[in-house]
Amino acid sequence: MKYQEMIKEILIHIGGEANIESVTHCMTRLRFVLKDDSKADSSAVKNIKGVVGCVNKGGQFQIVIGTHVAEVYEELSGTVGIKNGTAQTKKKFELSQVFDLIAGIFMPIVGALAGSGMVKAILSVCVAANWIDTTSQTYTLLYMISDIVFYYLPFFLAYSAAKKFKINPYVSLIFAGMLVHPTFTGLKSAGEAVSFLGLPVNMATYTSSVIPIILIVAFQAIIEKYVKKFTPNAIKTFFVPMMTILIVAPVGLIVLGPLGAILGGYLSTFFTFLDTKASWIVPTLVGGLAPLLVMTGMHYSLGAAQSVQRATVGYATILAPGMISSNMAQAAATFAVSVKTKNKDLKALASSCAVTAICGITEPALYGVNMKLKRPLYATMLAGGCAGLYAGITGVKAWSAGTSNIFALPIYIGADNSFMNACITVAIALVLGFIFSWVLYKEPVEFEEEKKAEPSSLNKKTEIYAPLKGAVLPLSEVKDDAFSSEALGKGCAIVPVDGEIVSPFDGTVVMLFETKHAVGLTSEDGTEVLIHFGLDTVKLNGEYFTAHVKTGDKVKRGDKLISADLNAIQDKGYDVITPIIITNSNNYLDVVETDQDNADLQTVLLTAIR
Repeated sequence: MKYQEMIKEILIHIGGEANIESVTHCMTRLRFVLKDDSKADSSAVKNIKGVVGCVNKGGQFQIVIGTHVAEVYEELSGTVGIKNGTAQTKKKFELSQVFDLIAGIFMPIVGALAGSGMVKAILSVCVAANWIDTTSQTYTLLYMISDIVFYYLPFFLAYSAAKKFKINPYVSLIFAGMLVHPTFTGLKSAGEAVSFLGLPVNMATYTSSVIPIILIVAFQAIIEKYVKKFTPNAIKTFFVPMMTILIVAPVGLIVLGPLGAILGGYLSTFFTFLDTKASWIVPTLVGGLAPLLVMTGMHYSLGAAQSVQRATVGYATILAPGMISSNMAQAAATFAVSVKTKNKDLKALASSCAVTAICGITEPALYGVNMKLKRPLYATMLAGGCAGLYAGITGVKAWSAGTSNIFALPIYIGADNSFMNACITVAIALVLGFIFSWVLYKEPVEFEEEKKAEPSSLNKKTEIYAPLKGAVLPLSEVKDDAFSSEALGKGCAIVPVDGEIVSPFDGTVVMLFETKHAVGLTSEDGTEVLIHFGLDTVKLNGEYFTAHVKTGDKVKRGDKLISADLNAIQDKGYDVITPIIITNSNNYLDVVETDQDNADLQTVLLTAIR
């Protein structure tokens, strides 16, 4: 279990599994709905290894993990058996909950929209380069494939909204089919008045629409739950869907669908007004404020509005131009930090975050570098605003859906000069982001002190004695990827001959797991060590373990930490190999293991060299 330790710490600091109402994830974050937010310790969560940052907004406790968040979520779900989806909470209504609802509906289909949009963009490149003829059947079929998600958008939204509202998604798909069925579109094409139950039906076009199906599914959620409440279990299987269809379908055709179409028309008028009268406002604001939008999750809501815009006017200006301006500025500002800093750890972190940001994933750069250092964040917002202003003035439009990264520039290829101006926008963001960050950035005091340190202080070493007796093995022989890959840090492992674990140095107990199978220590000079007795022994829930210390205790080398019943644990089938990890080994020039095959409590097991 690669992320087991991180997940264990997360659960501890958010109030435990019992405090979780539900959890889901987006591209970079775990999104918890907690029963009691006051039990969550944001500061402690931010300090967990593997966590980039955390935000408590919109009724969600959001923990930023990074691009591997799906793996962490899968392991989290398997570990604690949490039900997927966003829970209905008893918290008072807030506008942020509306934004969260919209974001929750659109997040699952972002990949399909972006992927299909990129196929359209590639087709545009091929046409512009005369590599493919628009009259060819190949082009026709490829365009059809790329257009499916947009043409049949009500189906995708119906399923996603149903999952969000926790209702039958297959009944929701019926209502999506109702709006785009050939019979319905045929009636519209005929141009004759249509009535249902004697009431007039507004024959709007619902292909590629957004608002009508969301309104219908929201109404379905009310009706379905009400009918289910009063229906005997024996007939629920057919009766609930039947009554839901009979009630929702007429209301959808007569009221909600036309209402959604009217709202869409008003939005179209609004978007047209912005494009013609004040096209510079939105890209400038989004370009400058995008980091704040990302922190709050508001960018997902704007993405939903952009989908409505694309469905009504055929292109997008609400989010795409401003977001690519901000993302490129973020990448450049972070890269400037990597070039200018003298701290090797920050240099390595900023370099990797800059690469991730230029690919459109900015959370690592935002939370890992720029927010902490502040000045690069200011540079990002200033450069992003300038680039967004240019995009707005020149009328940059995204003609296809796609992500906001440098590789998605083809989505701006269309019936105007948007592609060229989008390229210039990116160039402005990159250049200004780097310059502003370079000028504004100042090395933190702690790094300056490190730089000015005397040479004699740079070659200090910390000796970590063996915390238990047994055979010494390299981490590569530990049958757990989190340890063997050195993802948690460098070190070695001991196959113990008894269950007595002692402190390997003078220091402090910074973390004792509730299950008592692992303990974290910090030496007096700041070396952080994790001692993990056995593999998967967390599953024992503390059985066969006795703790002799608690979190916060000061300890001397040789002080007893934990006693484990070695034989009982082995009889239960657990591997007792015990990794000893220096978790902040990146702070050291090297970590040297002992050359002895066996260790006792007097053996220097590891030597950390600064």
